[in-house]
Amino acid sequence: MIAYPHPIPPPPGHAVLAVSVNRGPYLVPAPTTSRFKVDGRLVAIPGEGTWYVAVPAGPRDVRYTDFMGIPVITTALVAHPGVVHPLSFRFGGWRNRVHDGHGTDVTRFGMWSNYSILLVTLAVVGVLCCGGFGLVAGFSTSP
Repeated sequence: MIAYPHPIPPPPGHAVLAVSVNRGPYLVPAPTTSRFKVDGRLVAIPGEGTWYVAVPAGPRDVRYTDFMGIPVITTALVAHPGVVHPLSFRFGGWRNRVHDGHGTDVTRFGMWSNYSILLVTLAVVGVLCCGGFGLVAGFSTSP
């Protein structure tokens, strides 16, 4: 499958996914580090913007994965022949989501963003680290 940077007419028996991708709030844009897949097949989307992908009609599993293949955002849709299906993948500060052309959230799975995971990790490490030092200090000063 090929992603085109301009609108394409649906081939006979196919539909078109109009995939919009934002860069996210990350230092390195999310689309450049993630992989776009339709039914497990890699589709090369080089970056942010709107891309058009022809897919066979029928049920489709659409997802973004990280570089190791772990799902970041997943959705499913039934592609109708001759129809353009808009999907907007939004890499956010707290959650990663996908919306259809009407703005409806159609996310089956949306991983917490890298920033959310970082904040939780720092909080846990801070509690463990400071709590551990507090316990050691408390035991070392006891009579």
